[in-house]
Amino acid sequence: MKYIKNEEIRDADGAEDAQQATGLLEARLQEMHQKITELPAGFDPKQKGELLIQTSAILVDLERGEEAFAEAREAFDIFKEAEEWEALAQTCNNMFLADQPESLPALGQGIWVAVTFPEVDPELTVALLQHVVNETPPDSDGGALAAAVAHYIADMRTEGKKHEDLTFFTNSLLGTVARRHSEVESQEQFELWFERMELNDPDQFLGRMRNVIDVLVQDDWWIDRDAIWATLPVN
Repeated sequence: MKYIKNEEIRDADGAEDAQQATGLLEARLQEMHQKITELPAGFDPKQKGELLIQTSAILVDLERGEEAFAEAREAFDIFKEAEEWEALAQTCNNMFLADQPESLPALGQGIWVAVTFPEVDPELTVALLQHVVNETPPDSDGGALAAAVAHYIADMRTEGKKHEDLTFFTNSLLGTVARRHSEVESQEQFELWFERMELNDPDQFLGRMRNVIDVLVQDDWWIDRDAIWATLPVN
């Protein structure tokens, strides 16, 4: 899967490989910056935005978080203006991974956009929600809500092999959250926990997820939710 990656296990002999990988990333970064510099007069801002997404991702891998955040933030404004919601959600993912003071507001806005707009890649939506699971304490309801929304999105917005793969992942995520939240070990315990937490009712868990997003973002919204919501066919 593109956005959801398992952690790699590296051994002690991997230092030279890591150094080579860093060199390749730096060369790739220079190439991307050169492409930005060489954009022709009158270029479509989205062209620059796509390059900024790539450069910010490389900067994240190079652990240059402040630069990564700044480039993703510039791309965010470009895609907000263009109403390109999947690309905007990608910028939010990069800003979160950059681990900067405003990374949590970026995450919250990315989740809001990704859940609101079905055209956003469901795997990207799940990846954003997984960050909430990873960042919240074991007994936090926020992690359980994020896992439930992730499973709902995976189930509703995918089909075929992608549905099989993504719902397998989100089922596993729910199981992990249930164990850490309430020491759930059996299927019977899981079903009772799922019902007690009202994770079987989308109206309930989606509404509560909005509260989690508000906690993440606080007053640091960079989009006008009301204006966006008013343009939707059903609101």
